Amino acid sequence: MDNKQRKIKIEKPRSSMHIRSNRKISDIFDEDVFEDMLISDCTISNLIANKVSFNRVIFKRVIFSEVILNSLDVTDVRFENCDLSNVDFRGAIVHRVEFVNCKLMGSNISDGTLQNVYIKGCNFNFAFMKFIKMKKVILEESMFKSSNFQNSKLEKVVFKKCDLRLSQMSGTSLSGIDLSDSKIEGIGVGIEDVKGMIISPIQSLYFTKLLGVLIKE
Repeated sequence: MDNKQRKIKIEKPRSSMHIRSNRKISDIFDEDVFEDMLISDCTISNLIANKVSFNRVIFKRVIFSEVILNSLDVTDVRFENCDLSNVDFRGAIVHRVEFVNCKLMGSNISDGTLQNVYIKGCNFNFAFMKFIKMKKVILEESMFKSSNFQNSKLEKVVFKKCDLRLSQMSGTSLSGIDLSDSKIEGIGVGIEDVKGMIISPIQSLYFTKLLGVLIKE
């Protein structure tokens, strides 16, 4: 394994010296800005808004229910033990953000941009991440079963022990991407997509079948 593929430096969320604790959000309107706060142990529900910004915010044990925030701007934010299942964050810009032990099943981040993002212990099963741009992103011990990464751009992206089974990645170049310790059975890719991808010897058997090559014993 090329260690350089697993050692990228990402910027962590920048903390605030003026954080206000235990804030709750009941309403969100177009172009609202939320800054320097801790939001914990609450539910944010039934909201639709555009171009909302969260800056230097910590979310702990927050449930997002029926939330649509298109063109969301999230900078210097940490999500910890949150449930964001089925959120619609299409077109989001996510910069210096951490997701730790969160649920994002069925979430929609298509057409979004993720840069300097760290994801660990999260459930992104059935997530929509089409036409997404990811740069300097680490995805560790997280589930992406049946998720959709089609026609996306991955640059300096690291997968560590992730579950990508049955995910769709056609139209997304995996050149230089190391999937050797991730689960990839049933992954949907084309021949051009897998050129330069890094896999284990066992995984190579799957891609041999994908290419229609017969192995004679």
